[in-house]
Amino acid sequence: MFELMLPALVACLVLLGIHVYLGLHVLTRGVIFVDLALAQVAALGTTVALLWGAEPGTFTLYMISLGFTFGGAVLFTAARSLSDRVPVEAMIGIVYAVASAGAVILSDRLPHGADEIKEILVGSLLSVTWPDIWRTLAIYAVIGVFHFVFRERFLLVSTDPDEAKKRGFSIALWDMLFYLSFGVVITSAVAIGGVLIVFSFLVIPTVIVALFFRGLAVRLVAGWIVGMLGTGLGLLASVQFDMPTGAAVVVAFGFLLVVASLVAQVYKPAWLKDAPKVAAH
Repeated sequence: MFELMLPALVACLVLLGIHVYLGLHVLTRGVIFVDLALAQVAALGTTVALLWGAEPGTFTLYMISLGFTFGGAVLFTAARSLSDRVPVEAMIGIVYAVASAGAVILSDRLPHGADEIKEILVGSLLSVTWPDIWRTLAIYAVIGVFHFVFRERFLLVSTDPDEAKKRGFSIALWDMLFYLSFGVVITSAVAIGGVLIVFSFLVIPTVIVALFFRGLAVRLVAGWIVGMLGTGLGLLASVQFDMPTGAAVVVAFGFLLVVASLVAQVYKPAWLKDAPKVAAH
C-alpha cells in the first residue's frame, strides 16, 4: 500500500511547493477564485484536446490545455485595466462558469464523458507516474527560479501596485508574466490532481496561516506545513476508508480550515487589530 500511495504523496508535495507561494499572491491580490477559473479553463482545453483525438498524458494534450490557459491569463490581465468599472472577480466568475459549461457540453460527446468530468474535477492521483512527477518538478523549478529572480517586482505589484507604478514598473507587463507563469503551473497541476485539488492547494493553506501569521516568509513556511498535514490526513483517510484519493485530500484540507477557524475564534494575534484590510487589486 505504501508503494502504491508514495507517488501520490510525492506528487502532492511537489504541487504544494509552488502552489502555497502563488496562493499568497492570490490572497493578497484579492482574486481568490482566479486559480479555480484558470484550472477550469485548463480543463476545458484538455476536453477539447481529447475530443480532437489527443491521447491522455501526451505533449499535444498538454500544449492545447496550456494554450487555453494562456488565453485565460491574457483575459485576466486585461480585466485589471477595467477594474474601475467591473470588479475583476466578476470576470473571473464568468470565465469559470463559461469554461465549466463548455467542458460539460464537450465531455458529453466523449465516449466516457462522465468519467472524464470526474477525473477533471478530482484528478487521478493514484495513476500518476514518476516521469509525470519529475517532469512537473522540472517545470515548477523553472517557474520558481523565475519568480525568485523577479520577486521584488511580483510582490510589489501584488501588495502595493501604486508604489510599483511610482518605481516605474509596468503593472500590465508584470500582471501578464504572473498570470502566464501561473497558467503553466495550473495546467501541469490539473493534469495530475484535478481542478478541486488545484484550488485547495492554492487557497486553503494560505487562508489558514493568514488567520495566525503576518509576514509573507512565515506564512509561506507555515503554509507548507499545513499543506503537508492536510495531504497526509487525506491520503491516510483514503486508504483507511477506501475513498477517492483526490476528494479525500480536498475534504481533509476543508477539515483543517474548520479547525483553524474555530481556534482563531479563541486565539487572536496581537498584530491583528493593527493589520490593514486586504484590498482587491
